Amino acid sequence: MFRILSLLVLLGLAGLAHALDAAATVPMQAVKVGQHSYYIEGQAGQASSENQGFMSNAGFVVTRDGVVVFDALGTVPLARKMLGLIRQITPLPVKRVIVSHYHADHFYGLQVFKEQGAEIWAHTNARGLTRSEAAMQRLEQRKQDLFPWVDEHTRFIDPDVYLEGDADFALGGVHFGIRHVGPAHSAEDLAMFVQEDGVLYAGDLVFKGRVPYVGDADSAAWLASLDKLTAMKPKVMVPGHGAVSREPAQDLALTRDYLTYLRSEIGKAVADLEPFEEAYARIDWSRFSGLPAFEAANRPNAYNTYLLMERELLSR
Repeated sequence: MFRILSLLVLLGLAGLAHALDAAATVPMQAVKVGQHSYYIEGQAGQASSENQGFMSNAGFVVTRDGVVVFDALGTVPLARKMLGLIRQITPLPVKRVIVSHYHADHFYGLQVFKEQGAEIWAHTNARGLTRSEAAMQRLEQRKQDLFPWVDEHTRFIDPDVYLEGDADFALGGVHFGIRHVGPAHSAEDLAMFVQEDGVLYAGDLVFKGRVPYVGDADSAAWLASLDKLTAMKPKVMVPGHGAVSREPAQDLALTRDYLTYLRSEIGKAVADLEPFEEAYARIDWSRFSGLPAFEAANRPNAYNTYLLMERELLSR
């Protein structure tokens, strides 16, 4: 009996070690998009065990005094791999991590950078999100869908600094503009502009080449936030999902056009008291149906927009 128990303990420890030591094996590279600026592009599609949760973008900026990271990817192993790429470029410490928003695919890797001594910045609207029931439910779902990349050792990291609005700072001769561009995709959306490089890290306000995830977002405010991004006049834009944009004004158009069409068509249905199912079946989605993530995102986007525009109509 003792031997059996010992064997079971050893097997359990082996499984635990595997979960703790799992190293991301998906291809990942740091692409230079400015003198100081880099980005890492996630794969297309939804998070899965096959892509190890690697389906969102992140970035970092190397200055002479340290590194500023924008978003931490969706798992601890992915963040470790990202940190390894940073270490190939510079031995300087990661001083600060700017969290665009507290959705699972953008912040689950934070503990890697926190353990290295980085300071975490987010908007004040993120306060309490890591302790919400929705966050706990999402974590349990990720543990099932993304094990061992997300497991019981994945820890939520709260910000060290909560921003009330926009903020500017300099590090190692590079100037950063942090802009609160929410509520849009989320209530706490932040974007980061690197002045010397003209590089804008837009977070999930921009989905390049795929249907954006709208969820319960305020789509009207999202459209206004896109105007705020445009006003920064970036030379290069890193979206939350998809390839880097070297023609930002043009590439903002897809997200803007999708949201505009969504609100226009759903708005007509709401005004005419047309039931959602009938409206969804009637609307011509062919302009967007060939894009990645359409099947997964479009119907939830449409339904939540229907509910949102009902509330807007009632509040007039």
